[in-house]
Amino acid sequence: MRNTRRTTRRTTLRSVAVAAGAATLLALPVGSAFADSPAVPEPEVLPGIEQPSVDPSVPPTTAPTTPPPVGSKPVAKPKPGVRTYVTAVKLADGSVAKVYRIGSNHYEADILAGSTKLDTLVSKGGAASYGQNNGLHVVLQPNGTVTSWMDGSPKPQPQPKRYVKPEIRKESSVRIALPDWRVAKLVDGTHGKRAEISRPDGRLLAVIDPERPSTYQDGWTYKLVRDGKRVKFVVIDGKGGGNSWVYDFNGRLIEKYTVAPAR
Repeated sequence: MRNTRRTTRRTTLRSVAVAAGAATLLALPVGSAFADSPAVPEPEVLPGIEQPSVDPSVPPTTAPTTPPPVGSKPVAKPKPGVRTYVTAVKLADGSVAKVYRIGSNHYEADILAGSTKLDTLVSKGGAASYGQNNGLHVVLQPNGTVTSWMDGSPKPQPQPKRYVKPEIRKESSVRIALPDWRVAKLVDGTHGKRAEISRPDGRLLAVIDPERPSTYQDGWTYKLVRDGKRVKFVVIDGKGGGNSWVYDFNGRLIEKYTVAPAR
């Protein structure tokens, strides 16, 4: 009789454990289909294995508590990252992935079917996050981009970055002899146009550019004048009554003005 009762009791416990497990499975959320790996079950206490007994007359032992060192400050807990919305991506089955940035190398993507959130993919520490549900495959990349495809469709391949050769603007220049026997070097450079005024022996006298468009040297005025998209170099003879010469940046004399002598 004693053996019979014990067997009956073991069977009842086992049945209760199975029923509890079934209730747990039914309570799983819809998004569990996107989980990367199943949860690890708790260790099961098998029937017939006795637990260590506790003598109620012996008080429980308590580990000694080490007081914090004098003058030490409590360690502050790190603040959680702020969830900042980045973009929304339409997936291969018509659902949507809303991407959020949490911090450096940390992104999250909420997978939504209408107003129902199926799951949240988390990419952290440079590792991609992968999920699937009903034939839909979704990958959240470490840089926050999302790719998706359906069963039977080819997996999208990352597009190689197209190299764009930077435009290198070469500097061009031309030297012209001015009416006052000085020399002007007209330069079309990477930072715009400029004119370098020097003596015939090469000694530099002045430099003019769009920020400092004019200079005055011994009665002569040199200036840069913008005419629409074109920049002109103008030389004015202040000693001779105001005669002027206008050059383009190819060194050609394109205009000349002569002031009539006063009567």
